[in-house]
Amino acid sequence: MQVYDTLIIGGGPGGLTAAIYLRRFMRNVAVFDKGNSRASWIPVSHNYPGFPDGVGGNALLDNLRSQLHNYGGEITEAEIHSLRLEDGTFVATHDGGEVRALTVIMATGIVDKSLPVDHWRDAVSSGAIRLCPVCDGYDVVDRRIAIVSSETNPIGHAMFMRSFSAEVTLFDRIEGSILSDDEQRQLEAAGVRYVRSPVREVRLTDDFKPVLHTGDGAVHEFDVLYPMLGEIAHSDLAASLGAETADCGELVVDDGQATTVPGLYAVGDVVRGLNQISVATGHAAIAATRIHNALPWTLRAPA
Repeated sequence: MQVYDTLIIGGGPGGLTAAIYLRRFMRNVAVFDKGNSRASWIPVSHNYPGFPDGVGGNALLDNLRSQLHNYGGEITEAEIHSLRLEDGTFVATHDGGEVRALTVIMATGIVDKSLPVDHWRDAVSSGAIRLCPVCDGYDVVDRRIAIVSSETNPIGHAMFMRSFSAEVTLFDRIEGSILSDDEQRQLEAAGVRYVRSPVREVRLTDDFKPVLHTGDGAVHEFDVLYPMLGEIAHSDLAASLGAETADCGELVVDDGQATTVPGLYAVGDVVRGLNQISVATGHAAIAATRIHNALPWTLRAPA
């Protein structure tokens, strides 16, 4: 069976960028992607460098796939179900069989925890529901913004968004306030409205305005909702090999994107740190170059 230099699991911006770099290094690469990249949910990103008018998530992915194809790279549309080591070689299984590689890059991303929201995909694609204040806070300047508190740093996102709008409202996520007295004083001083009754349901108006129904029977309409309930990293494959994980299952890597398992690397949102497309592509460049320099050299035959 063919042994690839690198198996890349995940076809989002991080995985595709790593594949482009490795193909340009003349490395033999296998890319497996089960689809549904989190980037494909982005209606338009205005903070990714080089696109002054913004770029849609699917358009960016299409460009990266085309660029990879220009260098002879292919993508297998299949999910990797398991990953193991045999005699120093990684062996990954999928519905069509097995693939072997000397190194692996995990570019598997995260999944967002969510509230019960009607037509979730439509809500996200329309911009009514947003998942990344760092990405698009500027895009909702002076809008009516609702935020649901998270277990960790429960007022952090509300205070962050207060820089962009004077109309920010924070909702509790469970019965009984999880905020300390000091946190509530900080919200009051910043002019952030605080609704203690927990969110039970989110519906959309016909013109895609989020409407929050709370436990006390009240109804609240906004222009945009950030349901900041956290995320879970798709790191099970790496963890099964003993890779160290941190909060939310995110993988711990060194400055070369290597996990604690030799030969296993990780890039993008699955890695502990800032979840941004530009960060993921930076990770990919670092990991690909590290892998190329670590693998045995291949000498090209004379033309």
